[in-house]
Amino acid sequence: MENQTFEVVGACMINKEWRPYRKVVAAPNENQARERIFTEIGSKHRLKRSYITIESVNVVTGE
Repeated sequence: MENQTFEVVGACMINKEWRPYRKVVAAPNENQARERIFTEIGSKHRLKRSYITIESVNVVTGE
């Protein structure tokens, strides 16, 4: 299966404050895009999944 490009929008708790984020990831489907965001942000900022929210996942087209 070919990877698609997804734009993921949400917020994460950093220093007791919810901070918005917008990331673009390549994944085969929407669920994998969500998992990659949890992995990437959790690893970079040392956050548990409960401190990361995902508001929307959209397929990016035309690039």
